[in-house]
Amino acid sequence: MTPSHHPREPSASDRPQPDKMQKSHATGNLDIRDIRQTIPKHCFNPSLRLTLLHIVSDISTILFLFFLETCIPLIDNAPIRWALWLTAGFIQGLVFTGVWILAHECGHGALFQSRVSNDSVGFILHSLLLVPFFSWKYSHSRHHRYANHMEKDTAFVPDVGKQSTWRWKATRFAGVAEDSPILALIFLVGHQILGWPMYLLFYVTSGPQSGLGKTKGFFQSHFNPQSGIFSSQEHSYVLMSNLGILGMLFALWHVAQTMGYSFVFLAYGIPYLWVNHWIVAITFLHHTHESVPHYKPSRWTFIDGALSTVDRDFGFIGRHFFHGIIEFHVIHHLFPCIAVEESKELPGNMEWQK
Repeated sequence: MTPSHHPREPSASDRPQPDKMQKSHATGNLDIRDIRQTIPKHCFNPSLRLTLLHIVSDISTILFLFFLETCIPLIDNAPIRWALWLTAGFIQGLVFTGVWILAHECGHGALFQSRVSNDSVGFILHSLLLVPFFSWKYSHSRHHRYANHMEKDTAFVPDVGKQSTWRWKATRFAGVAEDSPILALIFLVGHQILGWPMYLLFYVTSGPQSGLGKTKGFFQSHFNPQSGIFSSQEHSYVLMSNLGILGMLFALWHVAQTMGYSFVFLAYGIPYLWVNHWIVAITFLHHTHESVPHYKPSRWTFIDGALSTVDRDFGFIGRHFFHGIIEFHVIHHLFPCIAVEESKELPGNMEWQK
């Protein structure tokens, strides 16, 4: 990697705002500027070579697996055929998730020097996975601004509202029913498979003040330009995100006309369900732990929220399929514009990590 003499500044959506620059309660006088000074300047510049390597590698793997999947229907033995479909679906799901992560990095402006390049590549990659790129990019930037804020965080915010709310009742029922193996299995599968689509559709698990306008309500959706999640300047980009998904749905329909709907489900649908699982699992593991606090507004600071996330070791899958994002989540919350590959260069014993 060649160091640059002109470090790229984080985008406005990722840069901590003045009202969130307070010094950390948990780490004394440490503030975001102190932390930034400990990081080599070249880490704020993405490597074009590594970026293209990851993108080309993932897309090539997807195409290669797709080619192999076209051969599976030719196998006469049904058990072997189904075993191959399930295995291919699992592996393809891992690669799909890696592509999802690369698009997520583009949303933070972390893969290319140019904002246009980041947005263009991220839009294409996320649309391939039926994700509204710009819509989610905007809500996700608020998650980074207000991580672990009890009112303004956008995901996995604990419900401490009135006991009459539907969410409190659902949580209470789930707690009572968790000793039932069948119900526990139903809740687990529903959480892992439907959690991500439900978040996109209805903005579930978000904080009560996490949007720019009225956040709660049936029409608070990543697909609704008029949703309180977005500002008026973002409406056209929400529509563009929707068009990207419609384009991908049309492409899938076109493939189904040639290959059959069952083939599309097996070759694309199963990996897509695995992506849903992995995104929910990764986010849950990063932000849910008995030692991880969620702060009231009077107690929250940007640094405390960012440091109250959890790095996880996912072994081979995390390093090679998920591009290391699971292992370097704390630094990702402090400086989202640093690509994961640059995060790997940072020592593990820096003062703010103690």
